[in-house]
Amino acid sequence: MTPPSPPQPPAVDFVVLGAGLAGLTLALRLADHGTVAVFAKAALTQGASLYAQGGIAAVLAHEDSFASHIQDTLTAGAGLCHEQTVAFVVERAPAAIAWLAERGVAFTTEDGRYHLTREGGHSHRRIVHAADATGRAVETTLADRVRRHPRIRIFEEQVAIDLITSAKLGLTGPNRCLGVYVFDKAQGRVQAWGARLTALATGGAAKAYLYSSNPDTATGDGIAMAWRAGCRVANLEFIQFHPTCLYHPRAKSFLISEAVRGEGGRLLLPDGTRFMPAYDERAELAPRHIVARAIDNEMKRHGLDAVMLDIRHKGRDFLLRHFPTIYERCLGFGYDMAREPIPVVPAAHYTCGGILTDLRGRTDLVGLYAVGECAFTGLHGANRLASNSLLECLVMAESAAADAARGLAALDPPGALPPWDESRVTDADEGVVVAHNWEELRRFMWDYVGIVRTNKRLERARHRVTLLSQEILEFYANFRVSNDLIELRNLVQVADLIIRCAQSRSESRGLHYSRDYPRPETAHAPRDTVLSPANGRLPSDPAGGDWPFPA
Repeated sequence: MTPPSPPQPPAVDFVVLGAGLAGLTLALRLADHGTVAVFAKAALTQGASLYAQGGIAAVLAHEDSFASHIQDTLTAGAGLCHEQTVAFVVERAPAAIAWLAERGVAFTTEDGRYHLTREGGHSHRRIVHAADATGRAVETTLADRVRRHPRIRIFEEQVAIDLITSAKLGLTGPNRCLGVYVFDKAQGRVQAWGARLTALATGGAAKAYLYSSNPDTATGDGIAMAWRAGCRVANLEFIQFHPTCLYHPRAKSFLISEAVRGEGGRLLLPDGTRFMPAYDERAELAPRHIVARAIDNEMKRHGLDAVMLDIRHKGRDFLLRHFPTIYERCLGFGYDMAREPIPVVPAAHYTCGGILTDLRGRTDLVGLYAVGECAFTGLHGANRLASNSLLECLVMAESAAADAARGLAALDPPGALPPWDESRVTDADEGVVVAHNWEELRRFMWDYVGIVRTNKRLERARHRVTLLSQEILEFYANFRVSNDLIELRNLVQVADLIIRCAQSRSESRGLHYSRDYPRPETAHAPRDTVLSPANGRLPSDPAGGDWPFPA
């Protein structure tokens, strides 16, 4: 017997899906203008932002400049950054850091000023940080303020299933987002949450790959939901692989910060040979995609499980002062960074593409915003510059919140929404199928759509993902939803979009490297890859073009 649907909760002004830096910043800024419901897939502070070690890029030193930060971002982005977006974000960075400091984030200082580190691709020291656990400092500080805010309600262990739109409900007029169906993992039930405005801050999709630096929640949910609701996506072929994750069977996804190389860490083969100078004049300070590809090549060339990262020459006192978290974690796995090199491997780390938005965070769907890693603003181009990601979360959340506050009065409450219908489904009788499909997806994405790609590999991946999509669709249609099924459905959808974007790019650029097209296309200006649910692949607009969003 199907249990009765729970009563629909009262509509709120704003629903925020995701509780990383983008989501928490949005919630705090939106709460000045209305009621906010924040939904977190796990505990409030368990998103990818928590694990960010390096810091936040911002021009704060006298010898630095906006022009330099902009140029470094453009260079890393390999011709695909939107210059208007880059300037918009970079110029608002100092104010974003000040906003965090005012809320109590304890950044590391030296002689009364912020201590600034330098990371790969940056021409100056401009990384503001809280020791080597910046994400944790920012997340826990903002989470505490969110918990204490009287106009914000927090719902943990919740998984969004799909956006509710007027078109899906058969209503007349322009298509509009009316809210979201959310699965409560503890209760095992689905509720319809109505909102005048909805924001996606759901992070990336790195868990589509076998090896990832991301937490298990990074399953591309927002990207998949927005696509199913009719929103365009762009540049999903650009998946950033972080060069240095600790290689250990129990380390799972422990990332060794870019700042370790920024402070003098050297990459070595097991025999002690340094190899990065042979790949790039910047050596270990080259952008991440160059370092990751070099490591991948050396591992394959020599049949290695890992390469070594050596910062012994800095000494224990330096390591304890600058990298206390990393040092202690490595020690817990049996590696003393002060006495020996540590083994590292590349891992899927950041999704540079995502849901197409403008500089106010607006998507194609009225009433829906997207902010952070799930969004595509044009900031990162073909490769994200280190420590620009948390900065984008802060700046775009502020911009989206301001726009949402201005537009709130023009949108009526959504009214009663239809409850989730489970009248034609049963409990799954083969839950192991989901686990096996998840494993298959992550392995073939790693093998065929990883750091180095070919036409044949992409075609094999496309064939496999098509079969998986059909199987998951049948499973979804016949059985009650679960956390694993929801996430797998979304990962399969995003994997398909990643593959389609990769097949659409007949060149190597930034993070997308193809052996069949080893050089950048020069016959035309660099172009974004834009996919539309309505019309398939759109003619690509030149990077930096204005998107046709309504005024």
